[in-house]
Amino acid sequence: MPPAPSDSGESQHPAVGIQRQPHRRQHEHRPGSAAAFRWSVILNSALSGLQLVIGVAFGSLALIGDAVHNIGDVAGLLFGWGAERLSSRPATPRFTYGFGRSTQLASLVNAVLILMAAAVVIVEGFQRLLHPVAVVSTPVAWAAAAGIVVNLLSARLFGDDHSHDLNRRAAVVHLLTDAAVSAAVLISAVLVGITGWPWLDPFTAVGVGLVVAWSGWELLREALVVALDAVPRGIDIAQVDGALRSLPQVVDVHHLHVWAMSTSQNALTAHVIREPGAADDMELLHEAKRRLAQIGIAHSTLQLEPPP
Repeated sequence: MPPAPSDSGESQHPAVGIQRQPHRRQHEHRPGSAAAFRWSVILNSALSGLQLVIGVAFGSLALIGDAVHNIGDVAGLLFGWGAERLSSRPATPRFTYGFGRSTQLASLVNAVLILMAAAVVIVEGFQRLLHPVAVVSTPVAWAAAAGIVVNLLSARLFGDDHSHDLNRRAAVVHLLTDAAVSAAVLISAVLVGITGWPWLDPFTAVGVGLVVAWSGWELLREALVVALDAVPRGIDIAQVDGALRSLPQVVDVHHLHVWAMSTSQNALTAHVIREPGAADDMELLHEAKRRLAQIGIAHSTLQLEPPP
């Protein structure tokens, strides 16, 4: 296996910093961007209300579907925001790992809400295809354009600080999906205005519902994987095993377990068998923790054993 990357440099994984914290602070969830959640909730709440009013007033089911999806995302953002606040609380004698798993629960609830919203939009879309309703395209197009701007701006508020956190990454993915959905509604409104074909609106609504359902299913699947203590996304268990086996005078590794403590922190336990009379145990443990942190595992508990 190639040598572990250096601790220095821009590529350093956030887990390295967590490993260097005192033990009490290691079990606190890393704080997210409260401002990003707050402004995303405010902007998307206003957008949902605007789109809902215009969609109902001017007969656009596609825009109503976009509004319903945005309402679901507002609820998801609120769950995610609340979970991040809860997860920042320190560990207690009963909750010894802290409350980091609240972000996993938020992702799960968020996925269910999105799937429910998608089902409503798809059913209504098929009903409207059978009984088309006239659509006034100009206000619908402007409302859809506002959706593109608001969702892209909201996603930008999270910056690049979401790549190692399922909770925040879910928020960003959904905001970008909303922007794409609004773009589809905008194109549909323009085409309805040009062609005068009212069936284009419910047809777009069904397509919007299917896209939303797919994004919700992907999030649900990933949230369930994390909840069932599977190896977290982005962690290669073979790489982890190789990193431990390549340590000096280590002859075997067994009882290797990797799971997610929250949507942004991973943990590991393992038994490491090393040759008798080897170098200092603490030096080996420090090197092992450094390599694991570079891989993305912030919390590691290793049991050193002599050969059987």
